Amino acid sequence: MFYETAANDHGLPHDPFKAIVTPRPIGWITSMSAKGEINLSPYSFFNAISERPPMVAFSSAGRKDALTFVEETGEFVCNLATFDLRDKMNATSAVLPRGENEMLHAGLTPAPSRLVKPPRVGDALAALECKWLQTVPLTPLQGGEPSYYLVIGQVVGIHIDDRFIVDGLVDTAAMRPIARSGYRDYFVATPETKFSITRPGG
Repeated sequence: MFYETAANDHGLPHDPFKAIVTPRPIGWITSMSAKGEINLSPYSFFNAISERPPMVAFSSAGRKDALTFVEETGEFVCNLATFDLRDKMNATSAVLPRGENEMLHAGLTPAPSRLVKPPRVGDALAALECKWLQTVPLTPLQGGEPSYYLVIGQVVGIHIDDRFIVDGLVDTAAMRPIARSGYRDYFVATPETKFSITRPGG
């Protein structure tokens, strides 16, 4: 099949775009408002975008609390969403009144960060402390007001559960991180599905 996205005439019950661009890492973002309010939300449009220096980005549909809080204080934390925390991660996607703490709502334990003010998820096996760099409005080809905003941050500190450092390497698969697909679907990384390939020489 082929369809033009502008016409959105795929003829399927649901748009297949997100089912094709998959799996997508989950940016489980903790942010804090200028008043000290805490927000914790999962974002499936998320990824690492630079290594030197390390940077990450997440895309917000509209100017949600996470985006607003990040811009108010200039800081956020990205927590690793794993299989064991899948239900609590999903609980933090609930639409709550502004200022109501999703971390507490989901029964998660906050832990202090080292270099930023927003707390990290203490239950998470890894977390990235970030300083906000910029927000980029994602203006479509046809112009008009953007419906998504790309939030870019530089990673200034990284927490890793020591149990998952093996022979000097992080055993990511053993953490069983989850990733988003289309519809209601997710993927989970496991040691059984991990494989390695050596990059060819030039």
